[in-house]
Amino acid sequence: MSEKIQKLGIKRESGYLYFVDKQGDVSRAAMSRGGKKGGKASKVVKAGIEKESGYLYFVDKQGDVSRAMMSRGGGKTAKNKQKK
Repeated sequence: MSEKIQKLGIKRESGYLYFVDKQGDVSRAAMSRGGKKGGKASKVVKAGIEKESGYLYFVDKQGDVSRAMMSRGGGKTAKNKQKK
């Protein structure tokens, strides 16, 4: 489950990846397609969100900033079982 942090209502353009950067602002970068490298990130909105550890911050379908708790630990994989 995720919770909304800030309502921004960002209108997305196709071909761009939207994310919350290290400064807590919403940025976008051109996606890489067909061997063509992606573009440099540019700020869309200065949101000033203070991130807490253990959460994944993202721009949801409505264009608002949300966060979800990261799952840590996981189970044993076949690769790790073979090492023992």
